Amino acid sequence: RYLYCKMIKKFKLKNLIYGFIAILFWLLLWQIASIAVNRELILPNPLQVLLKIFEFLSLPLFYKTVFYSLGRVMLGMLLGVLIGVLGGFLTAFSKIAKAMFSPILSIAKSTPIASFIILLFLWLSRDTVACVISALIVFPIVWSNVETGITSTDKKLLEMACAYKMTASAKIMHVYLPSTLPYFIASIKSSLGMSWKAGIAAEALILPSISIGKQIFESKYNLDTVALFAWTVVVIILSIIIEKLLVLLLNRLTRKSYGAGGNTNA
Repeated sequence: RYLYCKMIKKFKLKNLIYGFIAILFWLLLWQIASIAVNRELILPNPLQVLLKIFEFLSLPLFYKTVFYSLGRVMLGMLLGVLIGVLGGFLTAFSKIAKAMFSPILSIAKSTPIASFIILLFLWLSRDTVACVISALIVFPIVWSNVETGITSTDKKLLEMACAYKMTASAKIMHVYLPSTLPYFIASIKSSLGMSWKAGIAAEALILPSISIGKQIFESKYNLDTVALFAWTVVVIILSIIIEKLLVLLLNRLTRKSYGAGGNTNA
């Protein structure tokens, strides 16, 4: 166990070193390109952008803006997950429901996000559009994966559950949930980044009063390229932090679920 833990720590340290080297490489490339262009309006250097970010950090409005945008996107993602899970369960067990809702999933997957944003702006308030757009990105992915996870459940386990006369809730907890959880986690991981980017894009088009998207639009409108790059970096950093935290949470959930599942089977 000691050797295993030591190997894991060494592996993580190597990944951190490689990641740091990769960041330095791209920052250096950015600096060289900035020197070659020699025009702040077109391509500011990394130091200018970093100083602008520190300037943001000194302003109370920055935290309020980040909080509002994060709140909209995360609320939309939560709504999309709930719809996706409920819909996936429904269509996995009902052929009629699958036939009825398949067109909705196809439309949600194929319609351009810009069209959704403009249509929703006609029907909803500015502060609601980004939330709904995030939900629209998430729910078809979660829906499809949950449905696939349920329909892929081992038939032998289902037969055993019937033989032991397990209740419906027990089947869900001990048979369907362990089978569906990997698909569900994969859907969350793949949709998180897309929902975050779509939510910020919706804000940049609809311009809610307090939002990252509005700040990005105003930076572009005022030809403040340094601020535009700084807000873009902020969006990327927030996306990475949210993804890492969510993946950590989901991995813990997976370990607990499979641990419980292993005890049950034993």
